[in-house]
Amino acid sequence: MSLTGNPYHMGILILLVSCLLFTGTVTAQGIQAYLGDTIPLSGYSPTSPYVYLFLTGPNLPENGVALNNINLHADEGGFTKVAVDGGNDMWSYKWGTNSLGGRLDAGTYTIWVVDSPDDLSHLANDNYATISVTLGSPTLSIDNAGTPVQPPSLEVSSEPDYASVSVDGQYLGKTPFSTDNLGVGTHTVTVSKFGYMPYSTNASLVNDMTTVINATLPIETGALAVTTTPSGANISIDGENVGTSPATIADLAPGNYTVSVTKDGYNPSEQQVTISPELTLRLAIALEPVSPLAAALPLKTPGPMAGILLGLCAAVAAIAYCRQGLR
Repeated sequence: MSLTGNPYHMGILILLVSCLLFTGTVTAQGIQAYLGDTIPLSGYSPTSPYVYLFLTGPNLPENGVALNNINLHADEGGFTKVAVDGGNDMWSYKWGTNSLGGRLDAGTYTIWVVDSPDDLSHLANDNYATISVTLGSPTLSIDNAGTPVQPPSLEVSSEPDYASVSVDGQYLGKTPFSTDNLGVGTHTVTVSKFGYMPYSTNASLVNDMTTVINATLPIETGALAVTTTPSGANISIDGENVGTSPATIADLAPGNYTVSVTKDGYNPSEQQVTISPELTLRLAIALEPVSPLAAALPLKTPGPMAGILLGLCAAVAAIAYCRQGLR
């Protein structure tokens, strides 16, 4: 606070502070209020029919601005002019900190009350008083006293349904599952079902909140390991080529499959197999070579012609045998 000029400065200052006692908080450093508050000001001024109010502070022009419009500069005639009551030499003004033609930053400001329209740089011959005002940002708090606290709850669903739910290693039930008997904190939740890969996650449970877990369980797969004698045979599963022996075919869903093995010069082999989850089925196949007689036949000989040729060959062999016996 600053005083200069005649003795009336003290009267203005005392009345200004006493009025401000009704809003905000008064300290040795001035007034503390919130942005948006309306602060009533008043004082005593017997030396002039008007008082002129202006404001200085953070990010404002050095010589001040009008109290009711921060766009009006005091050194350009921008003041908040307030009439003094001639009957008792009192003046009063309500400063609305939310109607200033702009936005003030949170911080400490100085209100100047002068008996002449002079800015901060021309107060040498004026009667004036000041007070410091600290404006803070509004805050919000919620009083939960008396409000009952709800325990945390947990809801678990799964795809497929009816899977087992364990919390911290203890089995609690099947999906869809819900409980509010678990304490606040982090818990390990495991969802499992036969034939599917298990799902596990950490769940943080908080009062007045429901934690929801949606678990998708992948199907457990098996594998097929195929070896052939000789090796290098082509392998097909349900008609789809999957490689050359020896080979291991992984990620097969549980179930029945048809395995076909082919190799040039050998009779093809076809077998039915059953794949189980998390197991590797080992299949060893010994390929039989194609007979020399069958190998001598043209590959594209029609069926009837091949039968005639085989019959002729058999007749020739029988004749040769008979001749050999006559000798």
